[in-house]
Amino acid sequence: MWQVFALRYAHHERTAAANFMGPVPDAHEAMPMDYFVWLLRGPDGREILVDTGYSAATAARRDRRLLRPVEDALRAVGSDPTKIRDVIITHLHYDHAGNLDLFPNATFHIQDREVAFATGRHMCSICIRQTFEVEDVVLLIRALYAERVQFHDGEGEVAPGVTLHGIGGHSDGLQMVKVATARGPLVIAGDASHYYANMDRQIPFPIVFDLGAMIQGWRKARALAGGDATLVIPGHDPLVRQRFPVSEVDSEAWRLDLPPHS
Repeated sequence: MWQVFALRYAHHERTAAANFMGPVPDAHEAMPMDYFVWLLRGPDGREILVDTGYSAATAARRDRRLLRPVEDALRAVGSDPTKIRDVIITHLHYDHAGNLDLFPNATFHIQDREVAFATGRHMCSICIRQTFEVEDVVLLIRALYAERVQFHDGEGEVAPGVTLHGIGGHSDGLQMVKVATARGPLVIAGDASHYYANMDRQIPFPIVFDLGAMIQGWRKARALAGGDATLVIPGHDPLVRQRFPVSEVDSEAWRLDLPPHS
């Protein structure tokens, strides 16, 4: 059984109109976005990180608010970035795949399709590549040439109780992570759904490469979680902070493996 920490490192104010591909009742309603990385901690102390966030330089360039560096978020819960051996990259967008240099001893787990996507012909289109940072992709390629990238094709396993599930949608090689926890199979959906409301209302987030794959991804997330919606964790929803207990060691970390508030 694994512990799962949602570590918040950044925040962005925005309205509902920016978060749905389609009309909403009140387009000007405040609907901010949180940015998380997720730390998995096994019973033997083994740690796996899901996604790596973005750096201060990227935050400044993209006009995003950084609450604290990702390395500080990890250290706040007793984790040393240099000792993490496995990092899962759900996809290569700037807010999920920066800071790779913080993890010099890690193997990066990623889908074949995502690396092909981020280095292929679709990056000739600015409307697709604008969510990627070229230097983040370059760092991944350097890790590849240093034999520190593990490719997965669809389904894969990182450790007992931690599996990967390629779905595409938001990005062509997006993957979700299923984690065995004391309360059941937790699914870190990442950007398969940015908010609970994207899945609940069945209205996608507007950044999408394959709409059909995104919708099928919602269904797969629920199936992987055994039909329990509380076990599916969206990528950016501030409601995560309201629904789950805060960690005893850090006020900006939430325990997803514990039962949600009723």
